[in-house]
Amino acid sequence: MHFFFAVVLLVSSALTLLVESGKCPRVCSCDSNKLTVACVGKNLTEVPPTIDEITVKLDLRNNNLQVLPRGAFVLTPYLTHLNLQRCNIIKVKEGAFRMLGRVVSLNLAYNKIDILYQESFDGLSSLKELFLDHNRVEEIQPGAFTQLGSLNLLALTHNQLVYIPNMAFQGLQNIKWLRLSHNSLNNLAPEAFTSLFTLNRLSLDHNELQFFPTQAMTRLRDVTRLDMGYNPMIYLGEEAISMAKLTHLYLDHMSLQDLSDQAVSRAPLLSHLDLSHNQLRYLEPLSGPKELTRLNLTGNPIYCNCYMRPLREWARVGGVKLLGACAGPPHLSDEPLLAVAPLDLRCRNRGDTLKDEFEEDDESAGSTPPTAKPKQKVKCPVNCDCDIEAQHATCEGRGHTKVPRGFPTKTQLLDLRSNHFHYLPANSFPGSGQVVSLHLEFCKIHEIEGGAFRGMKKLFYLYLSDNDLTSLDPEAFAGVPELTYLHLEGNRLAQFPGSALALLPSLLVLHLERNTISKLEPTGLLSSVTPKLMELYLTNNTITDIAKGALDSAFLGTLHLDSNQLTEVPTHALSAAPNLEELKLSQNSVRWVGPNAFQSLSQSLKRLNMNHMGMEKMSRDALAGLGPGLKALTVRGNQLEELPDLSPLTSLEVVDLQDNPLLCDCPLLPLRRWMENVSFEVTATCGHPPELRGQKVRDVHVFKACPESSSPSDKKVVVAPPKVKNPKLLKVPGLKAKPTKIKANQPKPTKNRPQRKPVTPAVTKKKKTVLK
Repeated sequence: MHFFFAVVLLVSSALTLLVESGKCPRVCSCDSNKLTVACVGKNLTEVPPTIDEITVKLDLRNNNLQVLPRGAFVLTPYLTHLNLQRCNIIKVKEGAFRMLGRVVSLNLAYNKIDILYQESFDGLSSLKELFLDHNRVEEIQPGAFTQLGSLNLLALTHNQLVYIPNMAFQGLQNIKWLRLSHNSLNNLAPEAFTSLFTLNRLSLDHNELQFFPTQAMTRLRDVTRLDMGYNPMIYLGEEAISMAKLTHLYLDHMSLQDLSDQAVSRAPLLSHLDLSHNQLRYLEPLSGPKELTRLNLTGNPIYCNCYMRPLREWARVGGVKLLGACAGPPHLSDEPLLAVAPLDLRCRNRGDTLKDEFEEDDESAGSTPPTAKPKQKVKCPVNCDCDIEAQHATCEGRGHTKVPRGFPTKTQLLDLRSNHFHYLPANSFPGSGQVVSLHLEFCKIHEIEGGAFRGMKKLFYLYLSDNDLTSLDPEAFAGVPELTYLHLEGNRLAQFPGSALALLPSLLVLHLERNTISKLEPTGLLSSVTPKLMELYLTNNTITDIAKGALDSAFLGTLHLDSNQLTEVPTHALSAAPNLEELKLSQNSVRWVGPNAFQSLSQSLKRLNMNHMGMEKMSRDALAGLGPGLKALTVRGNQLEELPDLSPLTSLEVVDLQDNPLLCDCPLLPLRRWMENVSFEVTATCGHPPELRGQKVRDVHVFKACPESSSPSDKKVVVAPPKVKNPKLLKVPGLKAKPTKIKANQPKPTKNRPQRKPVTPAVTKKKKTVLK
């Protein structure tokens, strides 16, 4: 009897193992006791569908998933840990993680994600940790994190963020640590961190911030640790750090030459301040913090003379540990600051070396007593901060209604953003001839009088973003011949400001995103007005027509025309742009791409984006001539059933064909063969016939029945629309009639086909604010 039960038990266990092994994907390893599945480095292109439903930990590292579709993990609702590192993920679709309400840790590091969409993380209501480091994130769409109310840690290090907009992190009600290190951040909106009431640690080191973002930081009422090292700041003004609970502040490896003794006066609980590896020669006792126990000055060129005596005495009385060593004079060189007695910190005579350090501008006077305080900062406008050595002045967000006057003549960076100027009259910046970078964002400016910037002969960067400009005076930029980077995005300009740009012979980069420009006319554009222009950004306008000659330029290399209202590829307008390398046309209503659409760009074009355009047909010769140079082609999210032969495009490195309803039949055989011969992964799915819908082109067997002689020439050819007798009818402004959808082998109708020129969509990416 016992033997019988033993046999039954053995058979039962064997059956259980068989069932369990059947649920484990063939290339994966599964542990039924720990409920874990690991499919690491198996070159998977999709989440294996046979993973056991009760799996709690899933490791898919080092695969080739590329896109996470909606409901990608619907069959594994009990997951708590999900690892998707190094999976070549380009996009996370809305609803990809729905049904994963138990996941507490999600790792998406080391992928190629560039945009965080509004509903990308929907369903992750229990998520505690989200790792997005080492991607290509350059945009966070509003509401991207609204479903992550339980998140404690968000890692966005090593990405390509340049700007953090208002309310970017809305919804993170329990966030504790936000990591934004190693990006290219040069600007934070005043409300960037609003509603992060539980945040206690923020990492912003290794970015491009030239000034301390006081407004944004004051919203962080519970932050105790702030990492700001490796940013190119040169000065900290009074009350720059206003954070009531801050205890640890790291300002190391920057370019600080001076900071006000009141810089941390509104951080009363500060206990650790790291100022190591800056350019500080002298420091006054710091007012405000009563709990300060550690001040790190290591790596600064501290000159240990009488000017350092007050700091040394302050540290002794307050019990502050000073780290660092003297850089001079010679007899105290390399002496630890704590080891130097206050009596040794003296200025012995007028010829003391330190006199030169602090009085360079007054060397010839020779009348300053050797024990005098360092030279005071020069006169500065009321409610602004200036520093002659830093060559930096800021009045950011101070409520000014007129441009302040009286800045130091050596000022190179002038920051006036977030004031209420409304109107800039002529000669608004007298005595600012040395200014290199001028910030006027968010100033509600609706008019700029001719000559407003006159005299700013060295101005290189001008930021007029997010104002209320509807037009520009032809003389608006008179007197700034060196201007190279001009930001006009986020205004209400209805026309390309050609006449105003004619006075800018050095202009290389022009940002006009988020305006209301509807047409590009040939008069007053690029070749004659801005002959050296290399980058033009026109994303999110209302452009319906681009005239031939409007984009003629021998230097233009980047053109972003995405999210406009074009109905055709602007082939004729691009015919005289021989050096164009990047063209973005996404999110325009271009339903048909005709033959030789990009022929004129055959020697230069490297990146072509045509996503989400409602495109239904591409001529067999649509990409003719692009073979040797094109490296990236994306036509994601269109209505294409067929594609032209891609085999001539021998230099391709990135191809995105996803979300097109391809007709999986013999005419698609050349594409299938091409996909099998390229070294990179190409994802394409069938849309027709119905029985193959959703299956990958590489996986279906329908092509085995196709004649071996099938070649690109055997394809069903979509004939280009014949010429119309009266071509003027094709250029009626505002005409948006959609072409009739036709079947293959049927000529394209011409009746409702306006000859419009579609423009390339642009990814809005701000230039780094670098003080040259």
